[in-house]
Amino acid sequence: MPLQVRPAQPVDVPALARLAAATFPLACPPGSTPADQQAFIDAVLSRARFDEYLADPARTVLVADEHDELVGYTMLVAGTPTDADVRAALTLTPTVELSKCYVLAGHHGAGISDALMAASIEAAPADAAGIWLGVNQLNERAQRFYGRHGFRRVGVKHFQVGDRLEDDYVLERALDR
Repeated sequence: MPLQVRPAQPVDVPALARLAAATFPLACPPGSTPADQQAFIDAVLSRARFDEYLADPARTVLVADEHDELVGYTMLVAGTPTDADVRAALTLTPTVELSKCYVLAGHHGAGISDALMAASIEAAPADAAGIWLGVNQLNERAQRFYGRHGFRRVGVKHFQVGDRLEDDYVLERALDR
């Protein structure tokens, strides 16, 4: 089966947790330690957490499935951001967060991220005026990708990874569907 982007299903949770554990370190800044990364994975990207995410009506998890292998995923979170810095930075409301957007390293450059982004924008709630995300300030590759998809920098926020507090840019784009 060629690449298919589809909603994640409960049966996907074990593979999704493995995918998240493999891809999260790819986006971490150089100063991030394996221990800090693992602490984040254990707290936020475990099987139990993905079970919760799939049951949460405010979340949409999409997976990129290629030949019955999960090779990428995104997660949307609808609603008002809880982070005060994010709320102050955003210009479009109501909004939805693109909380996760990851592809396995061996599949970079194959158009999977583009397919996931298109599907995520399509899956955003109909009443959302904008979509936002946080991206590490040192992750220039991701920043270029988001820029190609119409996101622009509107602010900054912090992101906890284990014991480290990282600096992120807040990016936003209009949902002009």
